[in-house]
Amino acid sequence: MKYLGIFCLLFTFSQVFAQNVSKVPPHSAVFLLIAPDSRSGAMGDAGVAISSDANAAFWNPAKLAFTDKQFSFSLSHSPWLQNLVPDMTLSYLSAYRRMTKRIVAGASLRYFNLGSLQVTNNVGQTLQNFGPREFAFDVNLSIQLSTNFSMGVAGRFMQSNLSGNINNGQTGINGSSPANALCADLSAYYHKDIFIANIKTKLAFGANISNIGTKIVYTTLNNADFLPTNFKIGTALTFDIDEYNKFTFALDANKLLVPSPPTYSNNGQIVAGTDPKTVGALNAMASSFYDAPGGFKEEISEINYCTGIEYWYKELFALRSGYFYEAPDKGNRQYFTLGIGLRYNTFGIDFSYLVPQTNNTPLANTLRFSLMFNFEKKKKSDKTEETPANN
Repeated sequence: MKYLGIFCLLFTFSQVFAQNVSKVPPHSAVFLLIAPDSRSGAMGDAGVAISSDANAAFWNPAKLAFTDKQFSFSLSHSPWLQNLVPDMTLSYLSAYRRMTKRIVAGASLRYFNLGSLQVTNNVGQTLQNFGPREFAFDVNLSIQLSTNFSMGVAGRFMQSNLSGNINNGQTGINGSSPANALCADLSAYYHKDIFIANIKTKLAFGANISNIGTKIVYTTLNNADFLPTNFKIGTALTFDIDEYNKFTFALDANKLLVPSPPTYSNNGQIVAGTDPKTVGALNAMASSFYDAPGGFKEEISEINYCTGIEYWYKELFALRSGYFYEAPDKGNRQYFTLGIGLRYNTFGIDFSYLVPQTNNTPLANTLRFSLMFNFEKKKKSDKTEETPANN
């Protein structure tokens, strides 16, 4: 990025796609919501209930308890908004290790490089160039509580450094500084083997509340911003057609647990809804289900939907596709996704491509690449006995 105006557009990333930005729930540190890996990125950003891999920590840490590997790690990379700016990237490193028969621990690092920014003073004189950066470091733990059910928790430290401490006659840009936060995820996962039309099928459900934490401060406490606390819930059906062919169908729903924006009069007075500045982070999580000025219809419009399909041939080659939908007045992100995956021994590679449904979106032509390494399958003695499924 070369101009401050472009940077301001990126700072309000959650609104950049909206036709009416006043209806987009207000939050910052939006990089915490960006799907980092290519597998789910190719399935319309659906991932809360599909089978676990090294990237499960982002979607649903609870899934890791049922992994069949002892150790795995993955590295993902994506040039971000490349149709808008040439130097923005998102990188993600994630790994897990089985600790005991029922416990899996993991960690991940997310790094969002927002390119370069030309900082100017009030009269347009260049002060210096600055590189905005955001990152998050996670640790997570997944525990198998029964044959079919597990829960997971994650702790996260994040920093959003959008302006540094560059002096512009005050403290930084308009008195701003890097924002730091501690937050947590709470997740659950359930799966069961059933038969549909005499085909062995795995039915799975997942849920994850991510980025639970206090508000973050860039300038003053009176202008604190909400973290993107998000509630994911989803299901997946995996059909083992035969020893060569397997299909997975996934559906996720997501809702931000932050206040709905109020409706303002022409003189700036709130005529419906609540001023987000007066709502605490924990209260916002509860009230986010009923605080929309437009009532139930608007609350439903704040849910976005992700659906995807994955086909595997002999666990060696995968084809994926998906669709993501967000209401026009809540962000208007609507796109198809495509991708492939390859596995050979311990090595895997995934690729995804985004095809927007709307015109002039910065997300057009988004590419994601992921490398994965899996080591040591789970020993038979470590496997929990399964209750045979009934036809």
